[in-house]
Amino acid sequence: MNNDSLSDFHFTITYHGHPVGELNVQIDSPVEALDIPHLCQGAATAVCGFVPTYREAAEDEEAMPWAVTIRFGGEEEGRSLNRDFRHKDYATNVLSFVNDEDEPDADIWYVGDMFICTPVFQREAVEMGKPLSEHLQHLVVHGMLHLIGYDHELGEKEADEMEALEREILADMGLPDPYPPESERS
Repeated sequence: MNNDSLSDFHFTITYHGHPVGELNVQIDSPVEALDIPHLCQGAATAVCGFVPTYREAAEDEEAMPWAVTIRFGGEEEGRSLNRDFRHKDYATNVLSFVNDEDEPDADIWYVGDMFICTPVFQREAVEMGKPLSEHLQHLVVHGMLHLIGYDHELGEKEADEMEALEREILADMGLPDPYPPESERS
């Protein structure tokens, strides 16, 4: 990674006017004409409206606000992370790394990190005929759900539950259903 090219953005995420979390967006592989930081901020805010875990700090004064870092990088880094952590030797669109600490030492709950592989998500959007902004926001929603335990790889029931929540969040954002109908799936 070339730290000279890294852009770092920080946002406080609110729910009904109350701060509930901190979002850090690191971009080492930018996309021209795409406002990655604000698209991530919008998707994270939308997740709070549907997932109680992400909005507890607004509803319970005992609850800690959360923090998530989303890093955008290249294909080599994405492939290395996927190989090292999932034992799959290819770059994938989004990876989520849950913070395994049971009790955080700070005043904030560090949920975990996400890595979005810029070349992969761009290629996928083109192949699916989707605007880059829509595909990116879907990946942020998808990754944030993974960070709190949703996992479509556990089975059909879990996949259906996660996809239904993704559809609901994205529809609320005014975005189309990201999943093809069952009849079109391979």
